[in-house]
Amino acid sequence: MSSGMKLPNEERKLNSPLQSRVPAVPDTFPSTFWCPDLVSTRDLGAPGVQAVLHLAELMKSRPSVFQRSMAGKQMVMFFEKPSLRTRLTFEAGMTSLGGTAMFVDQSQSRLDARETLSDIAHNLERWVDVIVLRTFAQETIEGMARYASIPVINALSDLEHPCQALADYFTLQERFGNLRNITLAYVGDGNNVAHSLMLTCACLGSSIRIATPKGYAPNAQIVADARKIAKQTGAQIELLTDPHAAVAGVDAVYTDAWASMGQEQEAAQRAEIFPPYQVNRQLMAEAAPHAVFMHCLPAHRGEEVTDEVMDSENSVIFEQAENRLHVQKSILYLLLGGAVRLPVRSAHA
Repeated sequence: MSSGMKLPNEERKLNSPLQSRVPAVPDTFPSTFWCPDLVSTRDLGAPGVQAVLHLAELMKSRPSVFQRSMAGKQMVMFFEKPSLRTRLTFEAGMTSLGGTAMFVDQSQSRLDARETLSDIAHNLERWVDVIVLRTFAQETIEGMARYASIPVINALSDLEHPCQALADYFTLQERFGNLRNITLAYVGDGNNVAHSLMLTCACLGSSIRIATPKGYAPNAQIVADARKIAKQTGAQIELLTDPHAAVAGVDAVYTDAWASMGQEQEAAQRAEIFPPYQVNRQLMAEAAPHAVFMHCLPAHRGEEVTDEVMDSENSVIFEQAENRLHVQKSILYLLLGGAVRLPVRSAHA
């Protein structure tokens, strides 16, 4: 596939109810992608985010076209945190593309506990084609990308969750069409998911309102970077403390756990601060009548969201989970599909 993947004539058009509402998908995808790694949504930028979503739409509607596109490719996943959706969607995605997935459980010790990241990277780049990391520290993913000559994908860190946010906006695109015309409200902790939603929104020229308690606002550098991108795309980013102001009239309401993995010692304190940010029937009623409810899962039912909202007809939580598969297949193809593998760097360079 060194010249890119050309679709058969009969497969070039999307057979989707969204055909008239989404931007046209190009007939040919590049044999090389300008983004060597997905450590942060900032690596993709606006063109990269658009490319991921366009290809994900095609892969979802025409999976058979791509079923051998990763033949001979091998993916290794190192996870320091538990996972259901991320692990299985990456494994199923790589396998459905004809590649091989290997999982290494790092939940009992950090990735660099036994040897340096540099040593690990120089081993892995000789064995596999792509590295997927789910870690506590963002620096671990950045370090692996710096040392390894093969693509590295951020499958979650304490700072960002780019694959999740891309799947979330893909879900919104399926529901509403043009993302420039919708507003998403995120209420709760200014965590990794909030960071990636904000960056993805900025890249897409969409609108987002983020409401957090005082002291729990998003990372200042992420906010600054998102607003810098927004100046180029026309995106609207608002930071608030009032969840009611954030939700008023929006098209989608999103929340996440009040205490993320690694913050369990703060759970009791947060449980006293965050109840005004619970997404319940009363808060959802302040959004637009057509508004959807979103959550990255796992959810703590009865805490950040009620069962009534989770199980409502407006809930798209399982569509989000499904779309992790299609978006991550798109990411894998764009990072690996058709590209000639780079020569391995010498460990002594």
